Amino acid sequence: MPLGPTTPHPVPSQGERALQAHLGTSERADDFYDRQVQPRLTPAMREFIGRQTMVFLSTADTRGHCDASFRAGPPGFVTVLDDLHLAYPEYRGNGVMASAGNITENPHMGLLFIDFTHDHIGLHVNGSAQLVGDRELRAICPTLPRDSAPGRQAEMWIHLTVHEAYVHCSKHIPHLEPAHQPNRRASGRPKDGDYFTEQITHAYLG
Repeated sequence: MPLGPTTPHPVPSQGERALQAHLGTSERADDFYDRQVQPRLTPAMREFIGRQTMVFLSTADTRGHCDASFRAGPPGFVTVLDDLHLAYPEYRGNGVMASAGNITENPHMGLLFIDFTHDHIGLHVNGSAQLVGDRELRAICPTLPRDSAPGRQAEMWIHLTVHEAYVHCSKHIPHLEPAHQPNRRASGRPKDGDYFTEQITHAYLG
């Protein structure tokens, strides 16, 4: 399934090893690497991803400047293609393309899935990402899901080749109950584009 060359990053990193030695955690870390860090998605990991409705993601440009973001959708919107590959759609947004732009410079990407409602556990998936057109990816993977919103179509897909996957423990993961979104207009909430800038504008205008 690979669409191009990928370069796995070393596991563990030199920084991890240095801090483990300094803090005396090398033995515990070795046990974690041996038992938990997988070079591909296990069947349980694939099932877990298939029922998640959100994911947190991290990217960085070639200078190492980082960006964190969030994606959400119906269960399975992040599609597991096989035990080494997954993909999720990118739709029209604010036009900034922060995550996608970083990927064009630096393919290394981290995903964090967290189950807040049932099992209260998380899954890290790190790997190399590529931008792939909708038509191109469907030619390779015809079973990709279609969006349920009428008229909406993915502008591109983020295709990730897995380098490592491992558990995020349940400690401090809060319990959240799914609920219908309230009427934001009725609450007087500012529009998204004004939410963090409206007060700044008022402050400058006096």
